Amino acid sequence: MPQPNAPEPPASRMLVAATVSFYLVAAIAMVLANKWVLDKTTLPLFFLFVQLDIAVILLFVAHLCGLLRLPARLDLGVMRGLAPLVAINVLGLTFNNYTLKFVDASFYQVARGMVLPLTVGISFIALHARPSLRVLIACGIVTCGFLVGVLLDRTYSSSPDAPPTHYSYLGVFFGILSSCTTALHAVVIKRSLDIVHGSALELAWYSNLLSAIALIPLVLLAGEGPGIIELLSGNAAVVGTGSSFSALKTFVWGSLITGVIGFLICMAGFLSIKVTSPITHMISSAVRGVLQSILSIWLFHDIITSGRAAGIALILLGSIYYTWVRNLESQPKAEPAKGTYEQVPMKDIEEGEPRRDLD
Repeated sequence: MPQPNAPEPPASRMLVAATVSFYLVAAIAMVLANKWVLDKTTLPLFFLFVQLDIAVILLFVAHLCGLLRLPARLDLGVMRGLAPLVAINVLGLTFNNYTLKFVDASFYQVARGMVLPLTVGISFIALHARPSLRVLIACGIVTCGFLVGVLLDRTYSSSPDAPPTHYSYLGVFFGILSSCTTALHAVVIKRSLDIVHGSALELAWYSNLLSAIALIPLVLLAGEGPGIIELLSGNAAVVGTGSSFSALKTFVWGSLITGVIGFLICMAGFLSIKVTSPITHMISSAVRGVLQSILSIWLFHDIITSGRAAGIALILLGSIYYTWVRNLESQPKAEPAKGTYEQVPMKDIEEGEPRRDLD
């Protein structure tokens, strides 16, 4: 009979491989589908609102089917406690969509390349988590990748038959803001988990539901109201060329696809954290970035310049090195066996300091 406190057995290789593949497919599909819709619509916030609504509906349906277990009722105390997380989540998702709207899919990873350095910096300020030298080196590599990708890349949304154009500095600006909110999210989520008693699923339920509600005034403040009326009435003009879909049809299909993928990413994230190790998760993220860039060449005719490729490579290298360093630093240090003596520095011997036996 297994002991109640016995550790869970490690996941099988087949389960790990299936989980990583699930995460890769869902994450890549989400970015590419978002880019497809955002290229065709002028309503990025309303698009995000519909995505969150679909994810909430799917979570509730999964609860009714017994696949998930959500809270029986909404707790006002929990909702008030999660207000900072919801605010950061709404801003982060908004900045993500605006970043993807103003940059192409292959440049998206570069535009949001400052997530790691900002996370380490904010953790030091807010949580007093002092980084080691090797962590700072990893952050330096990632920062160099961001600068190389931004300063040396001079092509945005170009195709082989079109003249080269400069990338959008506005997209880079939103990418930096998105990186800031992602870094803040990593800090705030630690405290938010305590509010929901450590339940990541309950946190996801509250976060998606409250974020959708919080987006309603932002959609109106952004002036998307008239555009929504035109879209729903079928009078919205099609943005861009080369598509046989109407604006409403593109929006509806894009919202359904990305809403379902968003729900799948939520599940993939839980499985990835539970089944895989941090290094496996980071490697899968690195592979995702490479595959995403390759697919963007095929689907959107993006051009990967040498500066963009070098920036992506440095960001991935620094991120993987950071994960490896953190994995080493999290391992318990081996303690000397009892009855042995502590090694005394030569300086102490020269100064005549007596040796200290270990208990």
